[in-house]
Amino acid sequence: MKTPMPRPEISAVPIVGPNGIEDVRLRVGDRTWHLWGRQGRKREADLARSVPDDHAVVLMGTGLGLCARALAKRGIPVAIVDRFPEIRCAAGMSGQINGALLVDDPSPAQTLERLLHWKGQHPGRPIRILRIPVYLRLDRDYCEAVAVALEQESRTDLWQALDYPKFQSARPRILFFDSGYFLCNEIRAALTRMGADFIPLDISGQTTGSTEFIETLLHATLEGKPDFALTVNHFGMDREGRLAELLQRMHLPLASWFVDNPHLILHRYAHPAQDNTILFTFDAGNLDTLRNQGFPNVHYLPLATDPQRFRPGLADSAPDEWTADISFVGNSMTGAIANSLEQARLPRPMQKELPHVAASFGQSGEVDVESHMAGHFPAWKSHVDSLANDPERQLATISLVTWEATRQYRLSCVREIQPFSPLIVGDPGWDSQLSGTHWRRLDYLDYYADLPRFYPRSQISFNCTSRQMKGAVNQRIFDVPACGGFVLTDRREQLEDLFEPETESVAYENPEQISPQIQRLLADKALRKRISRAARKRILAEHTYEHRLARLISVMRQTCL
Repeated sequence: MKTPMPRPEISAVPIVGPNGIEDVRLRVGDRTWHLWGRQGRKREADLARSVPDDHAVVLMGTGLGLCARALAKRGIPVAIVDRFPEIRCAAGMSGQINGALLVDDPSPAQTLERLLHWKGQHPGRPIRILRIPVYLRLDRDYCEAVAVALEQESRTDLWQALDYPKFQSARPRILFFDSGYFLCNEIRAALTRMGADFIPLDISGQTTGSTEFIETLLHATLEGKPDFALTVNHFGMDREGRLAELLQRMHLPLASWFVDNPHLILHRYAHPAQDNTILFTFDAGNLDTLRNQGFPNVHYLPLATDPQRFRPGLADSAPDEWTADISFVGNSMTGAIANSLEQARLPRPMQKELPHVAASFGQSGEVDVESHMAGHFPAWKSHVDSLANDPERQLATISLVTWEATRQYRLSCVREIQPFSPLIVGDPGWDSQLSGTHWRRLDYLDYYADLPRFYPRSQISFNCTSRQMKGAVNQRIFDVPACGGFVLTDRREQLEDLFEPETESVAYENPEQISPQIQRLLADKALRKRISRAARKRILAEHTYEHRLARLISVMRQTCL
């Protein structure tokens, strides 16, 4: 590093176009190279556009000067490592670029020393190294020695800066991975009402693991100093576990709240940083299976509702066609099954056996499809295991059993409400699933704009839960009473932990009980009102998203301190 490094002798000739110097032709021994080649001006300008405003840049080579000038114009500190005055002269860059530091020392150690001094003049700015490719070809050993040493120094500073104390204040700061998925709106709204400090990181359009994503994450962490990161359904995490590993190295705990079956989501994920990951699941039945997967910190956190969105008094603006004695909002599952069948590419004998396998899983108390296969359908488990190198097809096969089990169960329940002329809100798959004319169907309604007005227009909102959640309750259990409606649901193991039976909730044990329950409830308006009001009182006291997030924050503080 301390010894001066020789550099090749070159000659350089400018190539002039309509917009000025567009490239430089280089002669190195008996070889001819180009500074950029085609579209050199655009490629160099693109380099500048890739740099966030809060960075400082070390540019390996001056190039045409476009990148350095553009960065300097934006107020971004620039240092240029360049030992080739011939190229600078040919590019018309023999003069100094305003504000930029030119480093051309023959020794990499001297160059690094000057760069570190320059870096110290711009504290708090992450260093971005931009490499102009031809300089690496001309002076590879020199450029790489400087770049590697600088990156190592920067990484040391970075990890030290990221290792700050957590949970030092009564009001924690949260880095929220906002995927735009269900529940993200509710989390943002609840955190705002709680007065919590949170930093939303929009991950909906970002490629997990990309340089842009990592830099955005690091910047948000350095700037905001969050106590932990929060995501829903593991959104933002890559299957290889690289981001989990990075969060571990950053000393930033991760809270991942699963509001769908975690076994369908975590399928074949790698988790090298499990101790740094705290899982929350909406279904208490998943606690043991997740712990058996190697996650030591798993907690039950059921769904809830947003009482600002789902509140009484909104139904007056609803259209008359929404009025019904009984309604059901839900998917027929035919589309999900068709998609999974296409992706799974099951052998024909297994396609024929699918209804039987799904029915068996649906009627069992197991939450994990693979465990059920292993115990009852070993040929299916062997088939799933044989797809280890095709995780998408493997997941489609497992999902297929879940969706078919849900379709069978949901159809058997909805058929029981047909004699009461129900209004069904869902996909066209219902048209082929249900026979007869004693029912109506509406296309999907908007969850936020329509459902708070829709639910109270029914005497009874009917509910039958997906088979991906064997013991948990779904969103409808909270939303319907919150806006003044009444819900009849299937009995779930965890329902009685949330609502008192018959005073705050009414449930049926099996499809055969549905018709008698509907007859009883339609005949007793006072009972429906009394139960709905009691359920809403319970929801406001215990089951809002503010309650859930307060619990999540408390667990994170206790676990991570």
